[in-house]
Amino acid sequence: MDFGKMQEMLEQAQAMQSQMEEKLAATVVEAQSGGGVVTVRMNGRKEVLRLKIEPAAVGSAGSDLELLEDLITAAVNEAGRKADAAMQSSVSGMMGGMNLPGLE
Repeated sequence: MDFGKMQEMLEQAQAMQSQMEEKLAATVVEAQSGGGVVTVRMNGRKEVLRLKIEPAAVGSAGSDLELLEDLITAAVNEAGRKADAAMQSSVSGMMGGMNLPGLE
């Protein structure tokens, strides 16, 4: 492989990395648990952007704190899975446009 071709592939990879960073920041997923009692909004970097808890979940004196903690954990984990799936789909689409040896 000549140096020019290698340089071109490196530039292409750097451009893809930059695009991926932009997609990570722009991708937003949302997940719920407990039938919508807890909602989590997360970006592709798996940063929690918003956590919403319905007032009814904490409003009553007999609220089960352990259950609420489980619902929050479940919603965060589901949002993480959705973020992974969204990014996997984006990566597959981007890689399809490159002519890398062995990936065709």
